[in-house]
Parts: sequence; C-alpha cells; structure tokens
Amino acid sequence: MADYVTKAEAAEIVAAERFRRGIAWRELAEAIDRPLIWTIAALQGQHPMTDEQAGTVGRLLELDEAVVEALEKQPYRGTLDGRAPTDPTIYRLYEAISVYGPAIKEAIHEEFGDGIMSAINFELDVTRRPHPDGDRVVLTFDGKFLDYRW
Repeated sequence: MADYVTKAEAAEIVAAERFRRGIAWRELAEAIDRPLIWTIAALQGQHPMTDEQAGTVGRLLELDEAVVEALEKQPYRGTLDGRAPTDPTIYRLYEAISVYGPAIKEAIHEEFGDGIMSAINFELDVTRRPHPDGDRVVLTFDGKFLDYRW
C-alpha cells in the first residue's frame, strides 16, 4: 500500500516545497487557472482539488503521489476549533469580525432581509491600496445572499 498523507501533512509539504523552489502562490494559482485566495486555501487543506489541479501543482513542486492524492481529498474545513487564533494576522481578522460582525449582520439583514452570506458560493480578493498613512489591505468578501425559507 502506498504512503498515506493527510491534508494537514500535505499542506506542510506544499509550503516547504513552494519555499524551497521560490514559487509564488500567484504562480500556482495561474498554473491551475483558479483565484489566488482559493488556491492558497486549497493548498492549505481547505478545499479539494481536481485530479488535474493537484497533478499540475504536484509537477511544479515535484510532490510525491501521496501528497498529490491528499490535495484531492475532501477536507474538514475550518481550523479554529472555537479558540481565538494566536497568529497576529489571523487574530486581527478574528478581532475585526468579533467587533464588526454584529454590525455587518444587521446591515445585511436591513439591506437583504432574513438570511446569510454564503461562504460556499463565495469569492474573496485581497488587494493593496496606497494611502498617505501607510498602504491599506483591502479585503473583498463577495458571497451570494441566501434567504431563510420556511
């Protein structure tokens, strides 16, 4: 039987091989014709890749077949397990949602009615915007509105 690699182990291997080879996330995203953030999340174990996508990444990073197979597996999404994250970047996003989440929820309900923003039918973009006080990180969450139906 071939070696077994978990999605978490595959993510660690991908990170190491990407670093060793000096391949940018954007290069991998372009190679598989997927959005940058989706590609990064997939290679961190949050999405399954198709056989073709995983194979392309495998060839670019010279990954073992067991790692390529792990990239195709269905993930268990989410990693916080109810705990606040400790990584400063992730914590600040968590903090922003903790502070502004209820206001965002109210604004969504007022604008759209009773429902939620989908994280399944969803796009996310990260861009840089120059600003006199220092460049700004612009996060665009673009999710389909799903109304609650009885």
